Parts: sequence; C-alpha cells; structure tokens
Amino acid sequence: MFKKILIHTRKSIKFITLLVIAVFLIIGIVAYFFKPTYKVTLGGEEIGYTANKVELQTKISDYIENGDGQNVAFVQVNELPEYQLCLLKKDIVTNDEEIFEKVKSLGTSYYRYYAISKNQEEKAYVSSFNEAEQVVNTLKEKNSAGMDTIAISEKYETESKEFTTTENAVSLLYQAPVYVTSSNTKSTGTVNTATTISRTKVDIGISLIKPISGIITSRFSESSRIRSSRHTGLDIAASAGTPIKAAASGTVTFAGRKGSYGNMLVITHSNGVQTYYAHCSKLYASVGKTVSQGDIVAAVGTTGNSTGPHLHLEVRVNGVAYNPQNYVY
Repeated sequence: MFKKILIHTRKSIKFITLLVIAVFLIIGIVAYFFKPTYKVTLGGEEIGYTANKVELQTKISDYIENGDGQNVAFVQVNELPEYQLCLLKKDIVTNDEEIFEKVKSLGTSYYRYYAISKNQEEKAYVSSFNEAEQVVNTLKEKNSAGMDTIAISEKYETESKEFTTTENAVSLLYQAPVYVTSSNTKSTGTVNTATTISRTKVDIGISLIKPISGIITSRFSESSRIRSSRHTGLDIAASAGTPIKAAASGTVTFAGRKGSYGNMLVITHSNGVQTYYAHCSKLYASVGKTVSQGDIVAAVGTTGNSTGPHLHLEVRVNGVAYNPQNYVY
C-alpha cells in the first residue's frame, strides 16, 4: 500500500514539474514575441496603442485643464479615450503622440481674457487681471471722470481677443474731469461756515482716511493774526496740484468759491458728518455726485485767505466743527 502511494506521489510531482516548466516556457515564448500594451479607442474607433496609459492620460488631462496656448483657460473634450490591455508583437510600434494629437483635434479651446468696460460697453481687452487693475488705478490717478461706470469682467470665449497695452487702454478710457478753477465760477449747494467749534471728541460712526500726506502747519482751534476767530479746521501743507482724496464715502453738497475758504468742496456723510476741503486749485466733483472713500475730488491750491499751498480740512457734525486730529492725522 505504501509503495503504491509513493509511486503515485512521484508521478504527481513529475506531472506538476512538467506543467510548471511548460507554463514558464509558454510565458517565455509570449514574452519573447509579444509585449503587454493598451489598445486605445475613442468614440468606439481604434486610434492606436500605448505602452503607458497613465503617462498618456496624464498628458491629456493636463491639456484639458490648461490648454497648450497663451491665455487658454481650458479645453472642452466631449469624449475621453478608453484603454484595453492586450498583447502585441514586439515589432508593432506604439503611437502616443498621434493619439494625443487626435484628442486635441476634437477639443474646443476656451480663452480667458479681461474686458474693461465703460457704461457697460467693452472698450479694451487685456490678458490678465493685474493689467486690468493697473489700467483702472492709472485712471484714478489721472482723475478720469466717470470712474463709477468702469468695470472689469473676466471672460471665457472660444476665440481670443486682440489685446491692447495698458497705456493704450488708459488712452481709450480716459475722460477729462470737470473742475472749478475760476474765482468767478458760481458756487452750487449749501454750506455752513459758522465758527462754532467744540474741543470734545464725539463718536462720528465712520472711519476717515488722510485726504493728503503733508506737514501740519496750523492746528484746530488755534488763533492767528490772519484770522478773526479760532481755527475751525486743520491745515496740511503740500505742493500745489497734489491730489486730494475723499476722507470717506458720501455725497458732494457744496462745490465752488466760498469767501476766505477759496475754492471749497463739502462732502456729506452719514450721521450728520461733513468734511470740508478748502483753498483748492481745482475741484473734480460737482454737487450731487456720490464719491467713494479714496476718490480724488480736488487738488491742493492756495485760493482764498491763504499764505501758501495747503489743504484746510474740517470735520463737522451737525454744523459744529470738531478737531480733525481726533479722527485722522
């Protein structure tokens, strides 16, 4: 009995050994003549073979997400390749580049650009948001009129636009400001120039920024031989023509000539707060205009009762003048 089992075991080992050898021979023959490859189809059509589907698909995905041209935002591809593992003879050449070009030919590129419009009409096109922002900032520095009608829009189209330089865009969009310079110009709006002052500090409920940078030459409530009463504001010396910014958002309620104040602009804010900008050489806003904090509304001058170029700034609450240094400077 034991002898029969031993013989049977030996025969089984021989069979298994021969089977393993045969499998290795078959694998060796297949490996010698064939190689594992991926057949690539697109829309049911065979378009080629690739040895590395991960590398090929990564390249296609990157193309879809970023495109391959300037200002291409992305590429829309309706169908993606499908891969099927197969064995091919070693002399068959893969064609990854042809497959990639085939996918590209079926894609639709979308270009990203930035349109700068005025009064909802597109006037200029640039390739980046930074360029568009530079155009708008330059227009602000030049005191261009109609800044509240200028907008930047991000666009995606299948056709690219012809871009312009920032300098040309500024030229296209610039509009000369309307301003008052003559002492004979008729004033508009109403203004309270009473010498009522308060040395206390009240909560005005808004935040102010510096209209200009400069040297303070006369402080609030000071007396002087050139004034008949206490100083109702703050004098900040600066070069003639220096742009004056709105200290806070509001509406212009006075613009024009006002006695010793010279050319003056008054902006009315919330909570009964007003800011006065006097002795200006130019006024860039008219009564009724809404301005935003930081908008350039006038230029430093020496009109009225003035001994040199400076800004006379007042902060009034319900007609009473308060020390501007409690809120700014």
